[in-house]
Parts: sequence; structure tokens; C-alpha cells
Amino acid sequence: MAVMWVTIGVYIAALVAIGLVTGKSSKSVADLTVGGRKAGAWLSALSYGTAYFSAVMFVGYAGSTGFGFGLWGVLAGIGNAVFGALLAWLLLARRTQALAKTWNLHTMPEFLEKRYGSRAMKLFACIVIFVFLVPYSASVYKGLGAIAQVLLGISDTAFMVIIAVLGALLLLFGGYLVQARADFVQGIIMFVGVALLIFFVLRTDAVGGVKGVADYAREHAALGLTPKDGKSWWALLSLVLMTSFGTWGLPHMIQKFFGIRDKQSAKRGITISTVFALLVAGGGYFIGSLCWRFIQAGSVDLAALQGAHTNFKDYIVPSMLDAAKIPSVLLGVVVVLLLAASVSTLCSVTLTASSTLVKDFVGTLFPKASDKGMSWGIKIVCVAFVGVSYYVATGDTPILELMSYSWGIISGSFLAPYVISLYYKGTNRVGAWGGIATGFGIALVPAVSKIITLFYTAAPPPEAIAKLAGQGPQFAVVAMCCSVVVCFLLSAATRKAIKPVEVPAEA
Repeated sequence: MAVMWVTIGVYIAALVAIGLVTGKSSKSVADLTVGGRKAGAWLSALSYGTAYFSAVMFVGYAGSTGFGFGLWGVLAGIGNAVFGALLAWLLLARRTQALAKTWNLHTMPEFLEKRYGSRAMKLFACIVIFVFLVPYSASVYKGLGAIAQVLLGISDTAFMVIIAVLGALLLLFGGYLVQARADFVQGIIMFVGVALLIFFVLRTDAVGGVKGVADYAREHAALGLTPKDGKSWWALLSLVLMTSFGTWGLPHMIQKFFGIRDKQSAKRGITISTVFALLVAGGGYFIGSLCWRFIQAGSVDLAALQGAHTNFKDYIVPSMLDAAKIPSVLLGVVVVLLLAASVSTLCSVTLTASSTLVKDFVGTLFPKASDKGMSWGIKIVCVAFVGVSYYVATGDTPILELMSYSWGIISGSFLAPYVISLYYKGTNRVGAWGGIATGFGIALVPAVSKIITLFYTAAPPPEAIAKLAGQGPQFAVVAMCCSVVVCFLLSAATRKAIKPVEVPAEA
């Protein structure tokens, strides 16, 4: 255990050193939010990847998909690599980088205001992004809490406080560039950590190596799905689509494209980001998909987990890692892997939410505020955002639900007006508002249902309400699809009456 804590200590010390050295060059709002647009291919791609995957994926999603779908859960990791990384970089990175440089953009609300000439749209986006990134941030804390309880044997509350402080310090040191360089280190850790994790999980007696996986695949129960099981297939497909295409509308992911140095870096980032996602996401979901192998072998006591935790699925993967009997040093590397994945995501989400609120919302209301004052305002709000996220994380909502509410509402609202506008220059303000309203309204249903269930303390909530609350991924996918259709059709129908903002030719 001592060796494991030393490994964690070295990691934390390295992040602090990066913050102290890099933070000295962060002097303006542009440095804080997009790193002065100095990020090359490796920094941009690894920053994108580490923001994409966190303890939410390794713990919450991997455990839930493995428990529900067996080996089919690996499809989520493949989808993340193909659609969430490869296709996203191919279709979005270069055009977004060009527009961000031409229009001097730092945040997504700025993009919406500039592209559609609507101050109201910018302010609405600020509020939605800040409010609904909180449950996403909270879901990351919950994933780390599960790791702390099972692998470290300490209070999840104490561990979440440590991570909150570390994330806040990185942001206070200097924002985007500090975060990007820290992400580079954390990305390397994640590469190595996932490879080691797969190796040690495969060699356990519960799995039995490659032959054991082959045997597992032949078992009907291991697959978890049958061709006639329509509801389960729809649930799996929704999860794959939400976690893959949902990133296309998330402001903290899009902001990674804003900070890319040039078009060449954007092109090189395609390969780096895809390989990273394939190993990390594919490996993470693959490990989770083996959970029934551990349960059937008795290495993971399912009944004990169900009795000890309301959200027992969040503890399946940590219990698997504990049962794998990984050597202390390597277990320290695994914990650091999960820390690295989570701290980078927390920093990205926190910086995006805080810069959006201060620069776009407060800055619009008080346009004479100084650049230095805005920078400090962003840092202060970062600390407050971390505190609120921690508070939400102490509730009993499962990781999967928290994240689906956040991704569904934000991507459901903004994916269409962002992505379509990059390719269809006829996209106008009416179409954008239609897409935003449609996606927001649909994706809000499960989140509101969850809030309603919280008022039922003396008795169980109505079955229909509880069912809706658990269908975040399904509603998220419907929201994104419907918003794209509405945005395009309304823009096409009103293209003569509403003149779209002119888009630079180079974009």
C-alpha cells in the first residue's frame, strides 16, 4: 500500500511542477481559455482524448455495459474511437480551427453569437453549459469515489476532496496550456496504464487468458443479448451513439479545436486521437465486458455489492481490479491512470463552464471589464464550480445517469447549430434556435423525471417516472437526431427570409 501511495504522490508532484512552470506564461484570457492557440498535434490530440475519457468511462460506463451486455459492451469503445475521435477530427477539427482563428473565438457561446448574430443565443448557451456541465463533473467525482473505496480503502469523500483541490490548483496555475501539457503527461500514463490493465486482467484465473475470453464469448449468458432482445439492443445502441456523437456538441471538447496551432496540426491530430481512443476506450470497455467472468468465478461477489451499494454497477470494475491481485506498484499505476483520466476531464469541464460564464455571460453584461479581471474571475468561478460539482457527487444518482443528463441536454441543444453550420452556409438563426429548442426539450425529460423522483422520500416514485429517469442515453440520441433535422429544415425553409451570417471562405 505504501508503494501505491508513493506512486500517486509522484504523479501529483509532477502535475504541480507542470502547473508552476507552464503557468508563468499564462497572462491573458486567450492564454487561459485556448492557450494562445499554440497547441500542436500531440498536445491537442491527447488533450482531447484525456478530456473524453475519465473514471466515468472506466468505472461507470464500463461496469454498466459489461453487466448489461457482456462482450457486446466493447462496441461502445469501438464507436468512441471511430465516431467520437476519428470522424470528429476528420469533419470538425480543421474547419473549427480556421473559424476560431479568423473570428478570434475562445468559447462555444462566442461561436454561436458570431455565426448567427444572436446575443440572446450566446447568453442562453452560457447558462445551459454552466448548469448542465455540473452533473458531468459530478459523475467523474463519483467514479473516483468508487475507486478510492475499493482499491485504496479510504473514504470516497476524502478522496474526492483531494481531487477537487488538485484540479482547482491546476486551473489556478494557468488554465488551458497548463491543462494541455498536463494532459500530455496524463495521456502517456493512460496509454501505458490501460495496456498493463488489460494484460493483468486477462491473466487472472477468473478470465483464463485469450482462451477464457473465447470460451466466454461462446456462452449465451456472456453475450447478454439475443437477436430478439430489441429493448436491450436499443439501450446499447443509444449508449454507443450518445458517447460517440455526443462529444460533437460538448463545449469542452470543441474548445480543444479552438486551441490548435494550425491546419497541419489538425490533420496530424486525427491519427493520434484515434489510436488513443481505440486503446483507452476499447480497452476500458473490454475490461468491463469481462465482469460476468469474474462474477461466475466468484472473484466478484455480486450479491455483496448489491447489498452494500445502491448503485452497485459503479463498483463492479473496481472490484474486478481488486480481485485481479495486481502488484502494488502496478496497482499504483492503475490508480494514477484513473486519476489522470479524471483530473484532465475535470479540468476541461471546469475551465469550459467557468470561462463560458465569466467571459461570455458576465463579459457581455459588463463589456468594460479588464482582461486581468476576467482572468481572475474565471479562476475564482473554477473553484466555485469544483465545489458545486463535489456537492452534487455526494448524492446517490448513478454515474451513467448523471453523465447522460449532461451530455444529452448540452449536445442535444448545440450539436446541430454547430456541426451543420460548418458545412451548410445557409444555416440561419431561425434554424439554430429551432434545433436548440428541440434538442433541449427532448433531452430535459429524463433529467426532470429524476428531479421528480427525489421528492418521493417516503414511498417509491411512480414506475413511469422512474423509468423515464433511467433513459438518459435514449433521450439524448433522439434529442440530437431531432435537433439536426429541425435545424436543417427550418434553415432551408427560411433561407430567403432570414439571411445567414457570411462564413469566411477558408473555413
